[in-house]
Amino acid sequence: MIYVLQCPPDAEPLAWFAYHPDDLLHKLAADDPLEAWEIHDEVTPRALLEALGHDTVDAAARAAFPAVCALGDQYGWDTTLYRADHLLGRGVLSPDPVDVRAATVATLAVRPGEFRVYWSDQDAVLATEGGDEWLCAKERWRARHALHQQLLSLEVLADNL
Repeated sequence: MIYVLQCPPDAEPLAWFAYHPDDLLHKLAADDPLEAWEIHDEVTPRALLEALGHDTVDAAARAAFPAVCALGDQYGWDTTLYRADHLLGRGVLSPDPVDVRAATVATLAVRPGEFRVYWSDQDAVLATEGGDEWLCAKERWRARHALHQQLLSLEVLADNL
């Protein structure tokens, strides 16, 4: 599981989880101004053109969608292009791979306050036990408590009290 700890500037820390990176992407998109496919997507120019109703690259497709056709001409019609608006800029498609993890971290980074992402149960548990200096700082005891409570509620930790 993936654990997210958000510390908004004027609210209590919030710890929550996602099952895997794509689940994290969709949970972030639920309260983001961008759609999930704008936060992270992988698509070929050919697939873009087909989604726009053109099965072939002909004069009509070139006239209707010159930018998509330019991408196909520049990078190849079957080259995977990556979109991650919070990371690359609005509407940018790049042939350089962008991992969904990097895109989701960039999405959290544009939100007010501080955050941490722990990519496994082990990382989250270790963080609460002193493995993350940031989390274990005195002034972040509420954040540490929020993550600890999330781990208890998911039975990653046992409450032996």
